[in-house]
Amino acid sequence: MKENSDALADRVLAGDRLSLARLLTLIENDQPYGLDALNLLYPHSGKAHLIGITGAPGTGKSTVVNRLVSHLKSAHLDKYKTDGGSPPRIAIVAVDPTSPFTGGAILGDRIRMRDLSGDPDIFIRSMASRGALGGLARATSGVVEVLDAAGYEYVLIETVGAGQAEVEIARTAYTTVVIDAPGLGDDIQAIKAGILEIADILVVNKADRPGADNTIKALRAVLTYAGPGSHPSEEGRGDSVEVWTPPVLPTIATRDEGIGDLAEAVVRHRLYLEASGLKGTRARDRISSQMEQLLKDQLALRFHQKQQDGRYERILDRVMARQIAPRQAIDLLLGDEDGLLPETVLGSER
Repeated sequence: MKENSDALADRVLAGDRLSLARLLTLIENDQPYGLDALNLLYPHSGKAHLIGITGAPGTGKSTVVNRLVSHLKSAHLDKYKTDGGSPPRIAIVAVDPTSPFTGGAILGDRIRMRDLSGDPDIFIRSMASRGALGGLARATSGVVEVLDAAGYEYVLIETVGAGQAEVEIARTAYTTVVIDAPGLGDDIQAIKAGILEIADILVVNKADRPGADNTIKALRAVLTYAGPGSHPSEEGRGDSVEVWTPPVLPTIATRDEGIGDLAEAVVRHRLYLEASGLKGTRARDRISSQMEQLLKDQLALRFHQKQQDGRYERILDRVMARQIAPRQAIDLLLGDEDGLLPETVLGSER
């Protein structure tokens, strides 16, 4: 199995797209073979710029992503290049809601992004959220690391689009783009959802709709009123770090209007993070968040694997009967080191 993992990792590093797709499937399904290959690839990661695309359903996230990728590869960004090299390779990870029947992704971003199909420098992967909160799937971090190791310079991560739960993307991406659109309700709905706090770039898509100007003015006014904000990973860093002010950019993605400005803002933010040293801070914050989630998952898994005598279920029955509170139940489970159930939990079973 070790040799097979080595071979798969080598093929991914060599640019084999079929092997890449296969490995991503193995990681999504939490297969040890795929996770071994991921471990081998991890030392090759850490170079890609991760861009989070989030916002409420109906704001046109996929259309914006479709156009944004084309502009990131276009010549008008040459003035930001430092190596004078070829256009970047770009990967897209689109996290979609899970079908209650098949467990798969049901929106089909690869169909909506068919304009990008056939480009050897672009890789698109749809993922099912599988019930995970935060707008991302549990396997998203692993998938992103593989794409990073495979040599993609930009990895765009499009979230489910579920309002308040979307803040998790700020712990995953280096640049977070929040997309709003007029006509979706209150102009300050994004403020109430806490979305503005994670935005590095704000986009008002469908800017040809009535009320777009009011939405743009409201967002800019709120940013001005709130003053210079900070990404969660920059909290407490004081005045020594230059503050990035999130721009509010109108776009009409279906007509490719304003997307060039968005692409330029993304590149400028990348350069800002690198020049200020904040990219390392965000990278550390991202890895810390990932490790905490993995730790929670592994601790819960190992705990349940050790509960072979039905203690958990019996304690759960007592909680359901309102004999003990959930917090008491956890204290009992974690404190029962000698394997014997306390009298208060056994109740009538003894």
